[in-house]
Amino acid sequence: MNALAAGKLSWRMLMRDARAGELHLLALALVIAVSSVATVGFFADRVERALSRQANQLLGGDLLLVSDRYWPEEYAIRARDAGLSNARTARFPSMVTRVDGSASQTDAPPPSGSRPSPVEGVLEPSSALSGTLRSQPSPPQPSPASGEGAKPDRFSPSPSPAPAGIKPGTGGAQSEEALLSQIRAVTPGYPLRGQIKIADAPFSEARNAKAIPAPGTVWVDDKLYNRMQLKIGDALKIGDARLNVAAVLLQEPDAAVGFMNLAPRLVLNYADLPATGLIQPGSRIRYQLLIAGDARTVDDYREWAAARIGPGQRIESIRDARPEIRSALERAGSFLGLASLVAVILAAAAVALAARRFLQRHLDGCAVMRCLGASQGRILQLYVQQFVILGFAASAVGCAIGYGAQYALAHFLGSFVAGELPQASLLPALHGFAAGLLLLLGFALPPLVTLGKVPTLRVMRRELGAPGGIGVLSYVLGFASISALILWKAYDLTLGLYMLAGFSAALLVSAALVWLLLKLLRGANSGGISWRYGIANMRRRALGSVIQIVALALGIMALLVLTLIRGDLLNAWKGSLPPDAPNRFVINIQPDQLQSLGEFFAAKGISPPQMYPMVRGRLTAINGNTISPEAYIDDDRAKRLVEREFNLSWGQELADDNRLIAGRWWDELESGEGEAWLSVEQGIAETLNIKLGDTLTYDIAGQTMEARVASLRKVDWDSFRVNFFVLAAPGVLDDYPASYVTSFHLPAERAGVLNDLVKSFPNMLVIDVAAVVMQVQKIMDQVVSAVEFVFLFTLASGLVVLFAALASTQDERVFEAAIMRALGASRRQLAKAQAAEFIAIGALAGLLAAAGASVLAFVVADRVLHLPYIGSPVVWPIGIVCGAIGVLALGMLGTRVALNAPPLATLRRIA
Repeated sequence: MNALAAGKLSWRMLMRDARAGELHLLALALVIAVSSVATVGFFADRVERALSRQANQLLGGDLLLVSDRYWPEEYAIRARDAGLSNARTARFPSMVTRVDGSASQTDAPPPSGSRPSPVEGVLEPSSALSGTLRSQPSPPQPSPASGEGAKPDRFSPSPSPAPAGIKPGTGGAQSEEALLSQIRAVTPGYPLRGQIKIADAPFSEARNAKAIPAPGTVWVDDKLYNRMQLKIGDALKIGDARLNVAAVLLQEPDAAVGFMNLAPRLVLNYADLPATGLIQPGSRIRYQLLIAGDARTVDDYREWAAARIGPGQRIESIRDARPEIRSALERAGSFLGLASLVAVILAAAAVALAARRFLQRHLDGCAVMRCLGASQGRILQLYVQQFVILGFAASAVGCAIGYGAQYALAHFLGSFVAGELPQASLLPALHGFAAGLLLLLGFALPPLVTLGKVPTLRVMRRELGAPGGIGVLSYVLGFASISALILWKAYDLTLGLYMLAGFSAALLVSAALVWLLLKLLRGANSGGISWRYGIANMRRRALGSVIQIVALALGIMALLVLTLIRGDLLNAWKGSLPPDAPNRFVINIQPDQLQSLGEFFAAKGISPPQMYPMVRGRLTAINGNTISPEAYIDDDRAKRLVEREFNLSWGQELADDNRLIAGRWWDELESGEGEAWLSVEQGIAETLNIKLGDTLTYDIAGQTMEARVASLRKVDWDSFRVNFFVLAAPGVLDDYPASYVTSFHLPAERAGVLNDLVKSFPNMLVIDVAAVVMQVQKIMDQVVSAVEFVFLFTLASGLVVLFAALASTQDERVFEAAIMRALGASRRQLAKAQAAEFIAIGALAGLLAAAGASVLAFVVADRVLHLPYIGSPVVWPIGIVCGAIGVLALGMLGTRVALNAPPLATLRRIA
């Protein structure tokens, strides 16, 4: 028989089985499996792209190019030619002077040496947006101003010196006041993502800016506005330019996260930059080129630019630059990946059970074909071709359903995701086809191999079952298939490995427990005859019962995870950033101000927050080897870390949002007298190649301090609480000058408290991150809603597994019921016996499902999502009771025909 003839015969066999209903369950399982995978793929693709686009609003664009030199015009031209939007910014520190002539005096000058300093504490600083607040000792010589089209080399601002007798940041009776500020010059179109919010006064009603500041005007933030006691229309001198205050700057998309923008901020029009005369060779300035547009085009542009950047230049996206948004998106991807994995596992179980039933119903036909001369290879070829045709057809239907379903999901999700969801690509459809064929062949090949080995003697002796022990190697292929799918659809190797290990362990442990329970039930002779008969049925079909109970447990476990435990996981995730998360930070608190600041909070009805000590020090050596920025020329982040000063703190207890990953905490150390210990954050340790036991040397106010690394910590930076890169053991830093930092939550309706705080303590720097907290919480809410929709489809897959598990033994049960009816058993007796068996199977499956769901939830929460998880005890009774009731209802529904029909008619139909 040639290939064409074999293909035609396979097609006729497929049509015959379809008309006879032999493939209905298998086709249904495959269609739902592929539609689940495709729906999750389409939906996850659109949601993640939409959330990434919204998250990019916090960056100001989709891509950020940062350099200490002006970006050549070819970069902007390339972006425009590719259909991408672009905008430029320039950032630098400079003195800002008030020259309106209305002498004003601040409440009190800041203490000597209390210059605001960047704190890595609350959030890991964004490498893209960190600026160096460094004034030059003397102004550089003037040079021609450079406009946007110029190409200067290492231009930087030159801070204007304060007038004689005036300290920067203090008032006095002089006619001018000067304050070191962060200047940002922007071009039209900025920001490309997100909005700038401005107002007519600090902490008043905000409005979205429709454009950048008009030429000749500036926007100032509340710190500059309050400390210089400005009002709208006042004039400020920036270098040689005199610009008028037009609005109060409340929020920039790519600012006010962490402590990288501690100095007062000011935004001006890029066209006014040459007039300031501040762009001169010799010092530091950060040029940024923002890019936005289609995701694929942006990726292509990133590849093009990455091949051309040099030292001092870097390219960053939202995942690179913003740790708190990166964390939210990574957890969103983990949740969506989890939903995909559960759908894949349930799909595999459904296909395997349906293929097992197909095998049992085709043993007779294959025996006849063997008697007519068909070889084992020919039978295998015919059925493989038949299944390939079925796989393509079912995968096409499943992908079509998935594509339509994701549009329905997009419609429902419209109220949760701001803006229009981007169109889905066809890549998830290809993934659906690949997953469908891999599942079908991986789990249907063992039955097909078995069909080819059916003995011809079965034609006369139908009690002969399927050949045993010949499809073991093929089942290895099935396990390999599901392993590949799990690792593929996990989108995260750690999540995939945990799921694969958990899935394998759950199968082995569940099968062993069920087998043990069936052995123990052998002595269960108490109860009525119906109960004993039902238990005897389970023991008689021990292997089939194990497979059925494990499959049912898998389906019920999925339902428990997706209904009860899913809510616990999502609530734990949302709880990692609670509604009362700190949204205001106060730094530069002097030791003698701790009591008065506590009294201030108490007077305002605010619970006094915890104060954290802070000592500034520069890392100068590791294990006695002097380090310098030049040693990290290939690692821009490491270079910046070496250049900057660290904020060292200390504490007796480990904070709740810190987790030891290596080493020991202070109370577990056995150190000698005078031994100094440090605990270092994991990320910075990896960047600077710091290991346990290393000796770190810091320069603190001209003094040298050495200490050994006792532990490494994983810090939850997106908690928005005060944290530090480096912590010292109590007593190590007692002899060094320290200031304090704190954080607290302030409701929006009490924003006026900040004005009183600034006036009462003018030396302190108050940082408002309320807008950022709200944006992160909004993204979390959107992700939770998206994941809940995805879980609905995975829930349907769990129901299919339950149906397939019960249907896999339905023919055998119907046949047994007909025999028992023919031997005189009443319908009532059979119904009670089957009900007892179904209740026992469902209760055992529910017990295993509750145990598996609890373990899976804990592992996923603790090891993958890094969230605290406390299991709910109601999972156990709900799993057992719902398992027993659900299996009873579905089982009795499937066998009702056999109980109602005459035994002879049933036997004739089955025969």
